[in-house]
This record gives sequence, C-alpha cells and structure tokens, in this order.
Amino acid sequence: MTSGVEQQRALLRDSVAQLCKKYDRNYWKRCIAEDRWVDDMWHEMGELGLLGLTVPETYGGSGGGMTELALVMEELARHGTATLLLVVTGLSRIPILKYGTEEQRRRFLPKTATGELKLCFAITEPNAGTNTFKIETLATPQPDGSYCLTGQKIFISDIHVSDYALVVARTTPYQQVSDRRMGLTLFLVDLHSPGIEMRPLNIGLEEPDKQFHVFFNDVPVPAENRLGEEGMGIRYLFDGLNPERQIGAASAIGSGYLALEKGVAYAKQRVVFGEDPIGHYQALQHPMAMARARLDAARLMLYRATERFDAGESAAVESNMAKLLASEAAFDAWDIVLQAHGGYGFDRDYEILQGWQASRLGKTAPVNNQMILNFIGEHVLGLPKSY
Repeated sequence: MTSGVEQQRALLRDSVAQLCKKYDRNYWKRCIAEDRWVDDMWHEMGELGLLGLTVPETYGGSGGGMTELALVMEELARHGTATLLLVVTGLSRIPILKYGTEEQRRRFLPKTATGELKLCFAITEPNAGTNTFKIETLATPQPDGSYCLTGQKIFISDIHVSDYALVVARTTPYQQVSDRRMGLTLFLVDLHSPGIEMRPLNIGLEEPDKQFHVFFNDVPVPAENRLGEEGMGIRYLFDGLNPERQIGAASAIGSGYLALEKGVAYAKQRVVFGEDPIGHYQALQHPMAMARARLDAARLMLYRATERFDAGESAAVESNMAKLLASEAAFDAWDIVLQAHGGYGFDRDYEILQGWQASRLGKTAPVNNQMILNFIGEHVLGLPKSY
C-alpha cells in the first residue's frame, strides 16, 4: 500500500513534470538564444511552492526536506531544464535556517521561498581552488561593527540575476591562525552594494546559467549581515555543502535518465546493417544497461543521504558518495548515447553533445571526484590523509 508521504512525493513529481511541459527545452533554448535567464519559470516555481521546499511554513515556505527538493531537481533534469540557482539557493538557505538570527530568517527565507529574492553562493577563489582554507577574500571589521569586504571569487553561478550572495570570507588571514579551520566567516552580501564587479566567464556550455569572476572592492557589509559567530564559519559551511552534493547528484541522475531515454529511442529505430536496429547489438545494449544500473544505484544512495539529512543525522558520507556515483553514471550514460548516435551526436540539433559536456562538468564541480575519493579514503576507510 502506498503511504501518504509517497503519494505526496508522487504529486510533487507530477507537478514538476507539468511545469516542464510549459517551460520545456524549447523555452530553455529560447532563453539561451536570447541570452536571458529563466525568470518566467523561476517565478512560476515560486508560485507552485517548489522554491519553498526545505523552508518551514513558519517562514513562508512549503516545508518538506532535502528529499523533496532533490526530487524536484531530479525531475527538472529529466526534462533538461535544471537550473544551477536551485542548487546554490538550496545550499545557502540551510546555514541561514540553522545558524541565522530570527531576524535573518524572517528577512531572507520567506522571499527566497516565493522566488522574490534570489540567493547565490560564493566560495571558490582563483588562487585557492579546492583548498577553501586558503581563501584570501578578507572581511575587515570596522569601528561601527560593520565589515569591509575585499577579494575575489570565481565560477560563481548566476550571481548576475541574484540579489544576495552567501560569501565565505576570512576575518582572520590564513597566515595568522593556529588552526586553518579558524577565521572563516559567512556573510550575506547585498549584490547591489557599491564596489562589486562581475565579469562573465567564457564557459563552453550552452545554458541559461552563467558563471562569473567577481571582485569585491571595499564592499561595505552591515554587521546584521554576518551569519553566525565571527571566525566560526567552517562549522556552518559544511551543513550547506552536503545539501549541495545531494542536489547536484539529483541533477546528474535526472540528466542520466534523460540521456538513456534519448539513446534507447534512437537505438530502437536506427538501422545500419540488415534489418535489425542498432539497439539489437550488445555493444550498445550492455553499456546502456550498465549505465542504467549505476544510475539506479546512485539514486538509492542519494535518497539515503537526503533521508539521513532530513532526520538530523550525519549524511556526509552518503552525500559525497551520491555525488560521486551520480556524476560518473551520468557521464557514462551520455558517453554511450553520444557513441550510439555516431556523427549525429555532434549535431547540436540532437542535443547530445550538450548533455555530454554538462555531464563531464559534473565530475569536476561543485567538488571534483578525486577530492571525494580522498574523503572516502580518509573518513570511511581510515587511511592516512593523502593531500
């Protein structure tokens, strides 16, 4: 017998599927061609309550947890319309909900739930890369309790359409701390503040989402925009990074299923030798079958991670494994589908090459799979730290 929770989740998926019929790939491609973001779709997601998932009803949200938000992202990706802003919004809100003041929760959460306020995330820097501890962006305390933010961030998704960024900065330089984990602080930075410069990066993906190199030149940040205690940001940060891995995994899984849907349809009708379609050949059947099995396995790990997170348990291991497995499985799916299409796979009208490129990015961002293997080696297997 289907439980009430399962019925609600089925209705949620159906709601997203209906939304994707209205805002389909043709809509997505128009936005790309016109160099505009998917504002119409985002606004309707807010009206449907999809953006309010993980936000308690007390703060104007729809309730639910990471499981529901991951289901939304997976379904969007199955239709080829998954926006990165849902990833960064989802991860940025968790620290606000868990560690923000009551004023901050009431100021930010309701408007992100409706889509009225867009929130992005800024952590990566040109010189630090994956080594977050060595970031150089500095927030200097001022006599009135405010901060002056100076530095730069890179690969920042959709900051050009966002209102605020959750910025990870140092309030104590790396060279001055005895423990590298100390001295990091989170700030909610108003992107309309003076001193912010955004330069678009020439990323080779055809998506409405854009990436930016961002410069903070003596940007004033009010004291009330600091999130949590000064210098304790690393404690809050990882509560947001595990959801990031979960939503990223959901996107990869949905995208992988979309690839196989395209590949199977093509393999059933494409005939090259004799009368049998190419789907008759085990050289295509077996890799596609393996990709499906790996996607299903990654999906089980993903929802194990979200359920643990929603239950208030540690989900670091499951979240990292889900991202690893999902990104590898999605890439394998797109790779065999590209191969199955032969030369047609490189014709952009088939939209195979674009999926292949995006799936390859998933093995690198938001955290590369080698770092996840390092994490598993050290924290699961108990091996010596390797980096």
